Amino acid sequence: MRKILIVTISFITIFTLSACSGSSFKADMEWDVEPFHFTSQRGEEVTLDNLKGDVWLASFIFTNCETVCPPMTFNMTEVQEEIMKQGVEDYKIIAFSVDPETDTPEVLTDYLSMYNVPDESKWHLLTGYDQSFISQFARNSFKTAVVDDPQSNQVTHGTSFFLVNQEGKVVKQYSGFKDVPKEQIATDIKLLVEE
Repeated sequence: MRKILIVTISFITIFTLSACSGSSFKADMEWDVEPFHFTSQRGEEVTLDNLKGDVWLASFIFTNCETVCPPMTFNMTEVQEEIMKQGVEDYKIIAFSVDPETDTPEVLTDYLSMYNVPDESKWHLLTGYDQSFISQFARNSFKTAVVDDPQSNQVTHGTSFFLVNQEGKVVKQYSGFKDVPKEQIATDIKLLVEE
């Protein structure tokens, strides 16, 4: 009887420890996002201050993009589906336009309407700054490149998705173009929201 009790207690202890070991969020970095005041596709002001307290997933896109942006935006809709499957409600999806002169709020609204977005209320496609600002902002806050091509209407930019915590710090970076870890992103968001 004592042996059975010891085995049972050991099993419960091992099970509890294994369940707890993967349940806390682990940041890969802590990069401060610089303060900003931008305009969303709805014409609303979005600032770093009013995002404080929220977990958000960021990307850099533009509506005239002929290569990576359409698949990135599609991938983000699938990430949102995974987030919703996990029952997470307190998050935002932020996309910074790298072609702000073209991407007015109306143009961004039309762009987003081309995708089957599960919950558009969580999405904030941002504009309202100049090209030089977004280049330095991307570099300083997200350690990613945004380079305008003066010979065309295209802009070279990174294809990552960035997870930003409630304090406005970038804590994880994922591929947003190919082999996107959609379930892992959703799990990380859930863990971060629950902290």
